[in-house]
Amino acid sequence: MILPAVVFSCFLAAAAAPWLHRAIKEKTGWILSGWAVVMFSILASYLPTVIKGEPTREVIPWVPSLGVNLSFYVDGLGLLMSLLITGIGALIALYASSYLKGDARLGRFYMSFMLFMGAMLGVVLADNLLVLFVFWELTSVSSYLLIGYNHHEAKSRKSALQALLVTGSGGLALLAGVVMIYCAAGTYEYTELLNNPDVLKEGGWYLPILITVLAGAFTKSAQVPFHFWLPSAMAAPTPVSAYLHSATMVKAGVFLLAHLHPLLGGTTLWYSILCSFGGATLCMGGYLALTQTDLKKILAYSTVSTLGLLVFLIGIGVEKAMIAAVTFLLAHALYKAALFLVAGIIDHETGTRDITILSGLRKALPFTAVAALLVGLSNAGVPLLFGFIAKEVAYEAAMKGDQAALLTLVAVLGNICLVGVGLLTGIVPFWGKKPDEHALPKHPHEAPVAMWIAPMILAVITVVIGCRPHLMDGLLQAASSAGWGSETKVHLAIWHGFNLALLLSVITFVCGFLLVVFRKFIYYLRDEMGQMVADLGPARGYDIIFDAVVRFSKFQTRIFQNGYYRHYVLILFSGLTLLVLMAVLQGDFNLFQQADFEPVPFYEYFIVGLMLIAMLVTISTNNRWTAIISLGMVGFGVVAIFVLYGAPDLAITQVLIETLTLILLAVVIFRLPEFKKLSPRHTRIRDIIISTAFGVIMTISVIASNIIQLESPISEYFAKTSYELAHGKNVVNVILVDYRVLDTFGEIVVLAIASLGVWALLKFPKKHKRSKEAAS
Repeated sequence: MILPAVVFSCFLAAAAAPWLHRAIKEKTGWILSGWAVVMFSILASYLPTVIKGEPTREVIPWVPSLGVNLSFYVDGLGLLMSLLITGIGALIALYASSYLKGDARLGRFYMSFMLFMGAMLGVVLADNLLVLFVFWELTSVSSYLLIGYNHHEAKSRKSALQALLVTGSGGLALLAGVVMIYCAAGTYEYTELLNNPDVLKEGGWYLPILITVLAGAFTKSAQVPFHFWLPSAMAAPTPVSAYLHSATMVKAGVFLLAHLHPLLGGTTLWYSILCSFGGATLCMGGYLALTQTDLKKILAYSTVSTLGLLVFLIGIGVEKAMIAAVTFLLAHALYKAALFLVAGIIDHETGTRDITILSGLRKALPFTAVAALLVGLSNAGVPLLFGFIAKEVAYEAAMKGDQAALLTLVAVLGNICLVGVGLLTGIVPFWGKKPDEHALPKHPHEAPVAMWIAPMILAVITVVIGCRPHLMDGLLQAASSAGWGSETKVHLAIWHGFNLALLLSVITFVCGFLLVVFRKFIYYLRDEMGQMVADLGPARGYDIIFDAVVRFSKFQTRIFQNGYYRHYVLILFSGLTLLVLMAVLQGDFNLFQQADFEPVPFYEYFIVGLMLIAMLVTISTNNRWTAIISLGMVGFGVVAIFVLYGAPDLAITQVLIETLTLILLAVVIFRLPEFKKLSPRHTRIRDIIISTAFGVIMTISVIASNIIQLESPISEYFAKTSYELAHGKNVVNVILVDYRVLDTFGEIVVLAIASLGVWALLKFPKKHKRSKEAAS
């Protein structure tokens, strides 16, 4: 079981990370980076079989009766994503060890980082859709911890909460879609669904399944109108931004769409929705990226734009488009992760990310400048770099779809903006006139090797694949085949001759270059339209909804959770009384005629009479001691009933509980004030009516439960099977330890927690007393 071991080893590493950091400090990053390389190597061992078209599936039974197994499945698409997750994760861990050096919370960062890595591997390798959902939500939770790493800053807390709420809401929609898939197909297993790929399209479940799945994917991958959370997440440290928002988390939605394309794709609805939302996200994200002056914000909005392009390509619905999608996914992960890391180096060494004052840094940061140049040009789609090949394939795909002219126009407009982003982030900060000494907050110098080596490795890979793209043919063919649902043919090449795609690439680069040269005009448009966008954009809508939910929560809290225990009991008892009364009235039986009232011995009348007298004394006395003693008489009356009806175990338990309660009340009573009549007369009358009604209705429900026997009494089952199945002679003990083991375990946990609380309370005064004595 290699795949489950790879996934769950991440969680073991997460648990060990804080302790490891405490022991070896800065070397923790190197250890975790090496561990990620080992996981990368293990996953890479699946390449030969996956390229041959032989996916691997491994299953661990979990809840077989519900059709839920810990099943994992690696095909071309899952393997591509897994290699990106572990490979880039290894570089980020190494980078973070230097970027966050000296941070007291670095151990916590590594824990959240490894937790997120495991969750992402679970998403891309899960075969069971319910298991996929569990990991899907775990990515939201772990990303919340990473985005809110600087939790002392209000901005970080708000950004983390925003990302959690948006992606978590989409996750709930995805859960609904997964359940409906089971209703339509009778299985949660993806591999079983592939055996009948049209089953979801043929029934009436297709539309609701499609809407809920797209809601989950669009929120996770920041499609319009959910795009606003991703730029806000830039409050996270740069290693988090580089990992979550370029190669992993935001690609989860894209992965899901490609993963489910064989089951849900190929319809007019699929084409229309994905191309519309993807195209809108592509163009809008690109424009917003060019209006920014902060390096990370530029990269964040350009990531939104690229995610739109990927969704757009998956929606086109032709084989070439799926090839283009996986090719662009790989190219973007390589250059965007590197650009984020470069932005972090610039911020770390100069103290700013403002491109209006950054220039001429190539001499101060030579290695970083080389890496930035290569990946920036790859982002811009310059030949001999992998980004150029990905852009060419995307243009070819757009020209093969329905409404080819419109699709191609959208692709060109979006890529023009991406060219501008590549030049702004990879070229502008390092070339041109060197800034004045006092223009930068810090004197720049090259970053430590642990920081610049990561973007350099990614840049070299981009160049190697750009010069020899056929090296990736096998993996990309396997990945596109998995997304397409049948075998595809991939043959990447540097040169395809003079064709329309090449012409479009030239036009794209020239226009993108002009956008950078005349970017002050774009800044002018931003300043003129900025307030309108802020007032009408989805981010403002999120704030309005969030504030409304908070206000409503406060309103309902004042009514239902106002802190008065008597109000809680009043509402609970009133609701139960009405519900049980409705059920009794709707029952087709005569309660008192059908009930079997056996003769009651005289001593039982005596016991019940004593209990009634004690109860009346309890509720009418003004003396606390009298109330406690009379309340104890009620409890011991119950003990007598248990003994008379052959339940000595329960009687002993009740004796212990009553004795303990009386002792505790006797200890506490010294600290309580005398009884006072604080409630008005009408309130007491209301309480008497409700409590009496509740007691009467509970009595009626007990009598009714003896009349209504849908099945044989469960007591007969317990008595029959306690010895045969549980090997216990005491039925009560068997019920507590075997049949109700979780309930009993919960009670033990509650008692243990209560004991710890009592221990802490008892210990505190002694410690406080000793400290006072020491002070004196």
